[in-house]
Amino acid sequence: MKRIGVLTSGGDAPGMNAAVRAVVRTGLHEEWQVFGIRRGYEGLISGEMIPLSARDVGGIMQQGGTMLGTARCPEFETGQGQQKALGACERTDIDALVVIGGGGSQCGAYALAQTGFPVVGVASTIDNDVYGTEVSIGVDTALNIALEAIDRLKVTASSLKRAFLVEVMGRKCGYLALMAGIAGGAEVIVIPEFETDPEEVATELRAAYERGKAHALVVVAEGCRYNAERMTAFFQENRERLGFQLRVTTLGHVQRGGVPTAFDRLLATRLGSAATDALARGAHGVMMGLQRGEIAATPLADVASKQKQLDESLLKLSGVLAA
Repeated sequence: MKRIGVLTSGGDAPGMNAAVRAVVRTGLHEEWQVFGIRRGYEGLISGEMIPLSARDVGGIMQQGGTMLGTARCPEFETGQGQQKALGACERTDIDALVVIGGGGSQCGAYALAQTGFPVVGVASTIDNDVYGTEVSIGVDTALNIALEAIDRLKVTASSLKRAFLVEVMGRKCGYLALMAGIAGGAEVIVIPEFETDPEEVATELRAAYERGKAHALVVVAEGCRYNAERMTAFFQENRERLGFQLRVTTLGHVQRGGVPTAFDRLLATRLGSAATDALARGAHGVMMGLQRGEIAATPLADVASKQKQLDESLLKLSGVLAA
């Protein structure tokens, strides 16, 4: 193996740059040439590849986002698009790829791996919904950003004795909402895996005031059937009956753009390094993730076909702690 490529795909996540840096420098240590592929799979198809030196990735570890850029690429989901990508690798003599991204990106990596092309994935998404890793790159930073917002809102909620609702990202995975809600002391947490009826939310908020609480806080995951928009509409329509309304804050993409925490920088460095180590050993068709505190490889076939489960006991714990 002489030349490898590295790309970042899907939604950006704080720590992606640290992973790119680790891939480049460990690849150079193996005396390989390392090429950065711009704009994810879209750039792979069009052959947007640039050689990267150790200096090219200097000073990027503390930056959010990804220096290589990222994009959604519907064309790559087709067999024709995948063949174009393989053709681009062949024309530029790329021997293997490291794919840094979330579930959709790893499904793309698996599609290439099925053709026999050497690919190793690196789990990176703030949603934390990728099978094969307990936590992915970007989650810790996004969680801390959400938690800071919740802490600030609780000050105002207590001062004005009002009920606030905070919507966090995560698509169909409630991990960020659940962990931010527990760490932020929310009275109610609403996640897609275990939907909560708005009437139940109203009951819990009213009970919090009856227990003498100076505030009431709801944390909702964006992928819920009753997300911030629908939950707010319900409370507005039933304001007279319920006796109160919700003040809403939607955090949105602000959670993606933070300076990566020490945890995310270290995790990204470990996973990026492990990806090149795997290629050096001749191992591929796997994704590197964190399991029981250790870096471990999971077959891309499992990553693409299995669903990560959320721990229901944590949701029950949040209800106990909200007393």
